[in-house]
Amino acid sequence: MLYRSKAPLRIGLAGGGSDVSPYSDIYGGAILNTTISLYAHANIQELDVPKIRLESLDRKEYEEYDLSEELPVDGNLDLAKGVYNRLVKDFKFPLRGFHLSTYVDVPAGSGLGTSSTLVVAILGAFMEWLHLPLGSYDIAQLAYRIERSDLQMAGGKQDQYAATFGGVNYMEFYADNKVIVNPLRIEKKHLLELENNLLLFYTETSHVSSDIIKEQQRNVKENKQSSVEAMHVIKEQAKEIKEALLTGHIHRIGIILDEGFEYKKQMAKSITTPLIEEIYYEARKAGALGGKISGAGGGGFMVFYCSDNHRFRVIEALRRFNGYFTNYKFVKEGLFTWSI
Repeated sequence: MLYRSKAPLRIGLAGGGSDVSPYSDIYGGAILNTTISLYAHANIQELDVPKIRLESLDRKEYEEYDLSEELPVDGNLDLAKGVYNRLVKDFKFPLRGFHLSTYVDVPAGSGLGTSSTLVVAILGAFMEWLHLPLGSYDIAQLAYRIERSDLQMAGGKQDQYAATFGGVNYMEFYADNKVIVNPLRIEKKHLLELENNLLLFYTETSHVSSDIIKEQQRNVKENKQSSVEAMHVIKEQAKEIKEALLTGHIHRIGIILDEGFEYKKQMAKSITTPLIEEIYYEARKAGALGGKISGAGGGGFMVFYCSDNHRFRVIEALRRFNGYFTNYKFVKEGLFTWSI
């Protein structure tokens, strides 16, 4: 038998960073995001030998171990090891040899929530194999715990919930890891208009999100006023974009994104780079109403809102950079598992 799963990546439209502790614990966070037709994939095949084989197909990484209750977290395929170690501790299932293989549709560090989405996908494959009794909130919370507590990886909470639930969601974050996911019922024509006008551009650079997030966390702990105030604005914009989507004022989203671009840069100095600034300037000059850096910043994907037919001018204007545009669709379904 082969046990498979896939979990969708996400575009964060507003509020990014307000889901990160300690900001979310002190002030409460809010994010609006939507999942897209790009995925993290995981596959488990049971083996007849007492071996554990871990493989990242896209990154060409492979590790093999004798059957054990705990795998060494040593910088090699740690997301897979973290999931396995946590599940063995929590569910104490009979140990059997297996081959876990994974791949993601976009490069790591691209700003679409790849690491957290991959953890959710790996959890899904184990759930399908072991028939684990986990609901949607359970999966997202467990994925967060594995990354942030077990593996000590800095980051927020939105990606695990987006990958698990799917769709367009307004998410609220509070102290004690309390998260409320509010699915939005948006008229189809409004969602199609947003999908038509939102370009996804990969800058051909990646980032280490944990470094940027640690700087952001430090700014909150030290009560750096400009950074904290910027986070307040970014959080409020999640509510503004929610209202724009629900009321059909779709072009308003481009204006909000443009305002948010300036505020996001105040959250941490490493969020932007000269290349990002140049790309953003050229996109705006070509007719984009606004845009944003996807994820923590520093590289990866950028998003541009282009009304009317300005998308084609923006595409042409950015040809001289060493990046590329990625096609996608909004998707409603989150984590999905199956076996063959």
